[in-house]
Amino acid sequence: MFERLASMEERYEHLSDLLCRPEVMNNPAELRTYAKEQADLAETVAAYRQWKQVGGAIEEAKAMLQEKLDEEMREFVRAELDALQAERARLEEQLQILLLPKDPNDDKDVFLEIRAAAGGEEAALFAGTLLRMYQRYAEANGWKVEVIDANYTDMGGFREVTMAIHGKGAFSKLKFESGTHRVQRVPVTESGGRIHTSTATVAVLPEVEEVEIDVQEKDIRIDTFCSTGPGGQSVNTTQSAVRITHLPTGIVVSCQDEKSQLKNREKAMRVLRARLYEKAMREQQEEQAAARRSQVGTGDRSERIRTYNFPQSRVTDHRIGLTLHRLEAVLDGDLDEIIQGLIVADRAAMLQAEEA
Repeated sequence: MFERLASMEERYEHLSDLLCRPEVMNNPAELRTYAKEQADLAETVAAYRQWKQVGGAIEEAKAMLQEKLDEEMREFVRAELDALQAERARLEEQLQILLLPKDPNDDKDVFLEIRAAAGGEEAALFAGTLLRMYQRYAEANGWKVEVIDANYTDMGGFREVTMAIHGKGAFSKLKFESGTHRVQRVPVTESGGRIHTSTATVAVLPEVEEVEIDVQEKDIRIDTFCSTGPGGQSVNTTQSAVRITHLPTGIVVSCQDEKSQLKNREKAMRVLRARLYEKAMREQQEEQAAARRSQVGTGDRSERIRTYNFPQSRVTDHRIGLTLHRLEAVLDGDLDEIIQGLIVADRAAMLQAEEA
């Protein structure tokens, strides 16, 4: 591990030298490539340098204990040595995590799709609750949110809704949200006060560049129609809404958020590329028999990942066995404890796989 870290530090220093060279500074593409590589190494190199510094201090403390010291000074040095050794152990654990393979999609923006599943109108209302939860979470992180497409119901819920979330690290935090979300509550449509169980599915897709997924014009069919709002209300009487069908896969994407047909087409193409990328990645993983099955789940929408229980004000994430009794705060976008728990569990699974 430490040979690898030394090599990374050497590369980091070489990149610093390259970034100061006039020929690189005058080449925007090269400058951007080297700067990104150095930024990716920065946290690991800083931790490694701190580990070396602590190691040096430990050797100094051990040398001091070999000298003639009065008892008070000896106790002070021993206490300092214990603290330094604990810090070194912490840094070694941090370095192990930093050396884990990084998901190349972690820094990308995301498309988040929510669909009402079992439960009829109550499932559609729950989809709306999840939409608000993710919007509030995005706001708390300083991310920008734009609704790409929404299929409303008469009571103000959603059969399905797609939104784009733009912000650094959006995918790294939201990628574990894919799956089936279950709600247990008394629906507004229930006069007898009985608790119903309904579900909605969430899919989180990284946004990809055109160069990553090339969609041929011959492979798509584009239809236009009038956009609509809640309860079928007409929002735009012109044919501005766009529906794109990818003929080879049958994937269909709609967008009616903009008044401009051209802008709706552009947004729909972004979503289509994301879905095609996700499909290609899933097929690739399925082909690899030895692919790691994370403790936090496969991310498949058919997998039940979380339950929101209103009578007990309880949220349970089934993948990591985490239960919180503050449902209202979670639905208001306070997802940090859950998401951090999922990240820790994923890292633990990766460390276990590396050791195996």
